[in-house]
Amino acid sequence: MKNPHDIILRPIITEQSMEDTMLGKYTFAVAKGATKTEIGKACELLFEVKVIRVNTMNFSGKKRRMGKTSGRTASWKKAVVTIDLDPAAAEYALPGGKKGTSPKRYKTEIAEFGFGQ
Repeated sequence: MKNPHDIILRPIITEQSMEDTMLGKYTFAVAKGATKTEIGKACELLFEVKVIRVNTMNFSGKKRRMGKTSGRTASWKKAVVTIDLDPAAAEYALPGGKKGTSPKRYKTEIAEFGFGQ
């Protein structure tokens, strides 16, 4: 697997993304070659949250001109990661009909997102 720091590049902080954090949706700029499963696992490793869904969008570069020369800005990829706001402990069946629970504790928000609450 790739390094999670190479997959998630930076948070995208706008008015809409700040409103979506109350719903558990966090927006990131990610590597162009990253898949949805890689983005979800990187978020779980970096921020210790339970990821429910990952939506991705590809943005192509815009045309720009400087005098007579024209070019394009860099293309990039955006991911909206939905986390579980009420994570329950994972239960599984043990031999003999007993039930066991996972000791993994998930966070309910990403505090490192770029703003203080």
